[in-house]
Amino acid sequence: MSIRSSLALVAFVLGCATAPPPAPTVAPRPEDVATIDGLMTAFYDVVNVAPDGPRQWDRDRTLYVPWIRFVSIHQGKDGPEVTTWTHPEFIAATEPLLKAGFQERELKRRVYRYGNLAHVESSYETRAGKENPKVSRGVNFLELFFDGTRWWVASAVWQGETPTSPIPAELLP
Repeated sequence: MSIRSSLALVAFVLGCATAPPPAPTVAPRPEDVATIDGLMTAFYDVVNVAPDGPRQWDRDRTLYVPWIRFVSIHQGKDGPEVTTWTHPEFIAATEPLLKAGFQERELKRRVYRYGNLAHVESSYETRAGKENPKVSRGVNFLELFFDGTRWWVASAVWQGETPTSPIPAELLP
């Protein structure tokens, strides 16, 4: 790594470590960001949409740090495949799914908290489509932090359940 690359990396890391997240363009609902439970309720609420129903993208945006990355791990032909999105990319990628109608509900949650940090493991069930909806399940891992005022989602990673990767018993109701 060159000196220039090293200095840029250090500046980036220090900037990320000290800069507070910029304010979202729409104010968050206080009940969405005051507690971990509120944040998780909002996390699932925003993706529940009736076919051709209104989306809640503005509300959704208030839950995440601006630099959020959404990471999906799914079984490909030759093994695990990973897809990542920024928030705008995630909206574009999921809009067709939501247009057809989509429901996601939490099955069970485990929270590990240390001070202002929290790791959340949340199993879910989804239903997509109007007629004969496709049902699937999986697990979301979210990293959260409290900035002294509110909770933020710093990352969201999920994997759908497969025959070779069933949801662990401790994350089932």
